Parts: sequence; structure tokens; C-alpha cells
Amino acid sequence: MGKLEIIDMALQLKAAERYEVAEKIMQSLDKSDEEIDRIWAEEALFRAKACDDGRMKMCSFEEVFGDK
Repeated sequence: MGKLEIIDMALQLKAAERYEVAEKIMQSLDKSDEEIDRIWAEEALFRAKACDDGRMKMCSFEEVFGDK
């Protein structure tokens, strides 16, 4: 069964059933990738150390986003 057949079958479901199928598919995409998580953790530590050492300029919320 190909993806177009699956899509056609899904489109024949009631709205609530389509939502359930879509939700399950979205949940399957939310699984974390250990390598990406490791890289982000290293970057976070690098940035935290740069802040602690005074090598990174800090900006306030207002400086970044203005008076909104």
C-alpha cells in the first residue's frame, strides 16, 4: 500500500478519526534524536560559560523585543 492510498483512506474517515490519525503521526515525529540533544546540550553549556566569563553580551527582553 502506497502513501497516496493511505492518504485517500484517511480522508474517508470522520473528522474526529482523522484528527486521531494526524495526532499519532505528529507524536511519532516528536521523538528526540540523541545526537541532536547532545549537540544542543553542548551548545547550551558553551553559551552559559560564555555568559559567566563575560564573553557574551546580554540583552534585556525590552532591548530585543521593544515596548510591545
